[in-house]
Amino acid sequence: MVVYGAIVLSLVGLILGLSYVLGQRHKERATGEPYEGGIVSAGGARMRFSSQFYLVAMLFVIFDVEVVFILSWAIAFRELGWYGYAGVAVFIVMLVVVLVYEWRNGALDFGPDGSKILAAYKRIMQKPVA
Repeated sequence: MVVYGAIVLSLVGLILGLSYVLGQRHKERATGEPYEGGIVSAGGARMRFSSQFYLVAMLFVIFDVEVVFILSWAIAFRELGWYGYAGVAVFIVMLVVVLVYEWRNGALDFGPDGSKILAAYKRIMQKPVA
């Protein structure tokens, strides 16, 4: 292991050394600026996001991890038998309960209320056309 570690470290040192010796050195105006895909950057990178954005991200992670568990259960379905089936059924029921809870608390409400949109549409449609 010590010989292997020494070989790895010497290769890393060799690659970094060759990069320093053979690499280009230039100081142009755009060298110190962050790369923005060819677009000249304007303003700062600090931007405020709504807390709703982070809530959606957390819900995505939760339900994405859930897919990994259910997929692994599906792969080992025959070995787990009814015991595994009961376990995944309880898991899915818990996820549905959490989803209903989040829905009732308004975690999935992103835009205006649907009744407000319909009321505005009815007001527009009731105006006489001149």
